[in-house]
Amino acid sequence: MTKSLNGVGMDQDSPGKLKQEANWIRLSAMTMTHNAQLGHTGGDLSSADILAVLYFGGVLRVDPSQPNWPQRDRFVLSKGHCSGAFYSALAARGFFPPAQLKTHMEPLSMLNGHPDRNKLPGVEANTGPLGHGLPIAVGAALAARMRKESWRVFVLTGDGELQEGSNWEAAMTAQHYGLDNLTVIVDRNRIQQGDFTENTIRMEPLAARWSAFGFAVDEVDGHDSAGLLDRFSHLPIQPGKPSCIIANTVKGKGFSLAENQPAWHHGVPDDEQLAAAAVELGVEVGW
Repeated sequence: MTKSLNGVGMDQDSPGKLKQEANWIRLSAMTMTHNAQLGHTGGDLSSADILAVLYFGGVLRVDPSQPNWPQRDRFVLSKGHCSGAFYSALAARGFFPPAQLKTHMEPLSMLNGHPDRNKLPGVEANTGPLGHGLPIAVGAALAARMRKESWRVFVLTGDGELQEGSNWEAAMTAQHYGLDNLTVIVDRNRIQQGDFTENTIRMEPLAARWSAFGFAVDEVDGHDSAGLLDRFSHLPIQPGKPSCIIANTVKGKGFSLAENQPAWHHGVPDDEQLAAAAVELGVEVGW
């Protein structure tokens, strides 16, 4: 069995091991942000459990040795600003050497502030401008349907990102074609740049909105590895309908100083804070 940086098997379904992977992703992303003095700490931390379950729980059918394997599942990080967590997951999964994480946001680095599929294996789509990932994912799912392929498409969106109208145009298309090979995961941390989502543009009742657009919807605790794994293991939620999983999360999860604090959307940990986070998360970066 291939091992990750923590010695955890790549496709284990143990919730404890998945939590360890998620905490490593958190500390790695915080270290990248600390080194670059730029990044999106809060969203990196809120999405870490979701990424760990997808990449280490045996959910995504991917092969790091063949990143362009035609039968792979496609994962699109629509909230592309949370690249620190995404890059950390890809490196730990073996798509590229973890030492490259040190180059995050450096000139000519493969690791831009937002993912670039032309530079990095494992990235399916260039994302950054919010509201683009879901339309791309819908197109990929429709392509699979038209070609009678069995691979699936997963897309992780932010919740504030859903204020972009392009998402709902894509949702209408997905339900029209009955794309049950598509799963939308909403990182529902309730904070966007500058404030709480409900103070910016009210999003509730979010589940009812997705349902009204023809999706089968479920809500889960986005930090419960066992619950996430169970949900991802039973897809689609309803045959004939695209799936939406609203993952209720905490912005900044795992580093108590940052939890549920809008300022940590862009927060950059200093030396003391990074050291405190390592103690709190109980892991070491190792790259």
